Amino acid sequence: MLTQTISRAFSQVVLKANKNQARELGEYAIEFMKNGNPSVKVTERCKLFHTDSVFCGLSALALRTNAPTVLAQEAKQLASKQGAATKPKPGFAKLFGSNLWVPVTNAIVANSAAVREWDSNGTVFGYDASSAARRAGEFGHNDYYPVIIAAAQQNESIDGRQALKAMVLSDEIRGRLAEVFSLKTYKIDHVVHGAIASICTYGALLGATPAQIESAIGMFVAHHIPFRAIRAGHQLSDSKGASAAISTEAAIKCLQRSMNGFIGPADIFRNPEAIFRLFQKTNGDSPFDITLSLKGDDFAVMGMHFKLGLYEHQSAGALEGLQKLILDTKFVQNYSIDSIQKIKVTAYEPAFGIIGDPAKRDPHTRQSADHSMVYILGTMLRKAFTDESFHQLLTQTKDLNEIWKALFLSPYDYSHAAVRNKDTRKLMALTEFEHGGKEYDDKYPEGIPTRVQILLKDGKNLDSQFVMFPSGHARNTTCDLNGILENKFQQLGKIAIKDRDEFSDFYKQLKNIDFIRNKELQSIYRCEINYASKSIDE
Repeated sequence: MLTQTISRAFSQVVLKANKNQARELGEYAIEFMKNGNPSVKVTERCKLFHTDSVFCGLSALALRTNAPTVLAQEAKQLASKQGAATKPKPGFAKLFGSNLWVPVTNAIVANSAAVREWDSNGTVFGYDASSAARRAGEFGHNDYYPVIIAAAQQNESIDGRQALKAMVLSDEIRGRLAEVFSLKTYKIDHVVHGAIASICTYGALLGATPAQIESAIGMFVAHHIPFRAIRAGHQLSDSKGASAAISTEAAIKCLQRSMNGFIGPADIFRNPEAIFRLFQKTNGDSPFDITLSLKGDDFAVMGMHFKLGLYEHQSAGALEGLQKLILDTKFVQNYSIDSIQKIKVTAYEPAFGIIGDPAKRDPHTRQSADHSMVYILGTMLRKAFTDESFHQLLTQTKDLNEIWKALFLSPYDYSHAAVRNKDTRKLMALTEFEHGGKEYDDKYPEGIPTRVQILLKDGKNLDSQFVMFPSGHARNTTCDLNGILENKFQQLGKIAIKDRDEFSDFYKQLKNIDFIRNKELQSIYRCEINYASKSIDE
């Protein structure tokens, strides 16, 4: 058994390809919750990712985005049919903003969908610089924290410190799987890794055995694999934003059935007809080892990246390059949109193929706009040209952090009206997106290699030069990350919670989650959401 080989002297454990990794993931998760010891640096970073996810989720609900609203309403209807619980009990959890107890899988799918709706919370690119075998480059996002809070709301022995530790665990399993198996290569959606991590973490918190966790992973992989069809096409739908939520709902349902006695496929990583060996042929082993941390600083969450506003993370290098040009040359003060002849963005695959897709040049929906490089860049540049208060700031600062704060891309920048803004559309039409070839591709997923050039009609060529680690990237060492994130939390919090005192108390509890009791976890997401009169998408 794996637990017999884990020593408290070791900082990592390796699940070998010739072993039953599904069973060992369960053993690791249980052992980690008992004896794992991530450093304060690790838990503090995870705390920021959790806080980020909560304000993303609450603001998406406040602006009545479709999928989170539909899923929350569905949960409330089921709760009323089954009788709303008045106190914590197994099988129930709470929705964002609500004191109503709803079936746990409905709380998880609704809350996770809200977290992901803006596509603005944390990102992983599946890259470990220390090992060539751990650079598969799979995407992923920090969408799964509602699973941990839902578990805590059923188990009164879980306090805030344990909940935060479980968030580290979930990110560790998800992040390490992203390093060794690229789902996107086979047109499978990246949420599979998060669903597996959710099974392990939720199971460890609620007393599942390693065999039950193995069974649930097997069930999920055999029955519930999502494909990237949800991300294809000219105009993206609710399925894109809700993918992590729907897969996690299925994953937790698998675990519930497993804990009730249902037996799913065993040893799924070595199953020759499951996705891992189906796409990466072996002689019987899993295609990869899985290296997982037990203590110290070296956890996957330390290599995850923050989005400093609402944008697809593949565009972060271009946004950094654009803002550097604005700060260094101040051309938006001396020129107009009509002074631009051409904007050229050079980037890497997969950015070129995903957000540079010609189908994304004319987005009509918010979901398509936030995956359109020309729209994202055009919107930020349009704001820089037209906002007089920004021009005033530009004369007073030499600080790139202040530019990130002032040009913050908010939900309103993707509203129905914003997507049709004539100045933005003019800038989009002037923008060319070029694949940088091997020079750029070789530097991803280590970084986000991008270059932005703006050619003016008077012949001047503004050049950002090569951007590798933009602000928010885990390897960026120059930005004021806490300060920029504070601005983001305040901006989204203002949308979500009208009363400033309530916002302050709510935010304080998130920042101090590791010091609160289970009693406070029962209501950690409770607040008066400031619902808009209509959806931002109308």
